[in-house]
Amino acid sequence: MPSGACPERSRRVRLSEARLSLPSFPLRLCGEIDVSMLLREALQAAITRLTAEQVPSPRLNAETLLMFTLNCDRAHLYAHPERELTPEEQSRYDETLTQRSKGVPAQYITGHQEFWGLDLIVSPAVLIPRPETEHLIETVLPLARAIPHPIIADVGTGSGAIALALAKELPNAEIHATDISPAALEIAEANAARLQLEFRASNQHPPERRIFFHDTDLLRGLDPGAFDFVVSNPPYVGLAEEDEVQLEVRKFEPRNAVFAGPTGLETIAQLIPAAQTVLKPGSYLIMEISGTIAGGVRALLAGWEDITITNDLQGIPRVAMARKSP
Repeated sequence: MPSGACPERSRRVRLSEARLSLPSFPLRLCGEIDVSMLLREALQAAITRLTAEQVPSPRLNAETLLMFTLNCDRAHLYAHPERELTPEEQSRYDETLTQRSKGVPAQYITGHQEFWGLDLIVSPAVLIPRPETEHLIETVLPLARAIPHPIIADVGTGSGAIALALAKELPNAEIHATDISPAALEIAEANAARLQLEFRASNQHPPERRIFFHDTDLLRGLDPGAFDFVVSNPPYVGLAEEDEVQLEVRKFEPRNAVFAGPTGLETIAQLIPAAQTVLKPGSYLIMEISGTIAGGVRALLAGWEDITITNDLQGIPRVAMARKSP
């Protein structure tokens, strides 16, 4: 008998039969009873636990972590509520809940985040892609589709979310993704390979690469006057706003991808002239921003044409766009 195993006379009981109030798993009682848990019981216990520990969206987090533990989808959770979790599954689930209770984002626990219908690998080396960044994609696409072979630079690519979403929608585009972090570029390259987006779909041998990754600061080293678009989700939070940022963002996401400096405009102030250099005449710079810095961004874009700032679904300024003079 393995060390710690229960004697043969032990029996399996449900929590309701054991009449115990257990705050977490694994549910093993000191050599007497091996307590099993049904899927629905595990999920409800997790929701209760995360609620008590003030984790945002406790049901969504509990479901996400249970799907990760069981390697299943949400439909499976609710189609098989009476499925019994093994002790190993209970232990793994408990560990994910413990991490989430400590503030670790669920995306870093599971190693995945969906963006624009793409399943992206993420880690603490990259900013977690967020739904509001999809507004940037929506801004770029109609303009880029009007160009037969658009050449696009994605600055601060992180996980590659923007570059890969554009590659998915623009099969004729050539995309150059930059980041100053080698660890982030490694993840972006892994996502491109995993999603089979790095090469142009054709019968050409060897296949033609269409996404290029550059270990560089902003646009340094890219060809002047060569690009139709420069796009970016740069760091734009000011240090003065740090206390307003979610604790789990401050504690776990890469600071240099979130905070730009005292005002939040520091990175954008460098990006704008760099984009001016690499863009073709009449081409576009498109950036994600926040309402806090919208006025400052507009001022920094003085001299550009067709400056527009659009709001997200919450009415918050989210995307700044400007066109280089022809």
